[in-house]
Amino acid sequence: MTPVIYKDTPIFPGKIVCIGRNYAGHIAELGNEIPSAMVVFNKPSSAISDRLLAHAGGPVDYECELCFLIGDGALVGVGLGLDLTRRDLQNQLKQQGLPWERAKAFDGSATFSPFVALPDDINRLSFTLHIDDKLTQAGDPGLMLYPPQTIISELTRFMSLQDNDILMTGTPMGVGRVMAGCQFVARLYDDRQLLIEHSWRGIAL
Repeated sequence: MTPVIYKDTPIFPGKIVCIGRNYAGHIAELGNEIPSAMVVFNKPSSAISDRLLAHAGGPVDYECELCFLIGDGALVGVGLGLDLTRRDLQNQLKQQGLPWERAKAFDGSATFSPFVALPDDINRLSFTLHIDDKLTQAGDPGLMLYPPQTIISELTRFMSLQDNDILMTGTPMGVGRVMAGCQFVARLYDDRQLLIEHSWRGIAL
């Protein structure tokens, strides 16, 4: 199992809880409808990788997301992650009314920056993703349909959140295909202070 790093220490998440369709811009770019309730799906811990796959039985799309680490039922750490999706397969599954796991929960479908301690004001957080030095995605809690504290409130109505679980809060507009050799750089800010800078390079196995 691949660990994630929290305050320079390897930890092993039990599960990854993901929120879908949480940014209006992303909903529009995929031609989806705004959901009447929060969209939730899970990835297993086996989905975590330290590599950025450009192919996983088919083409793979990237989705950069603000991510949180759970401790004592609350948010304790923050980082960035790439939710990798086999988009063509996901669309086929959606058309058939089937679950998304084959397109969202495959081995290597989640990769993360290190996590740092949560700052005092979540609303000051923002993030960017550059691909080959071009700004591709930018997001912050103010753009979310369901901000982090609302997500936690909704989730804990039906699901136990355990220590070291990861919450992925959805992606803003700008998703696209992972290409082998492309350089991805994600940056997390607290207001104007850079908290995290992390890079990946797309690989085709």
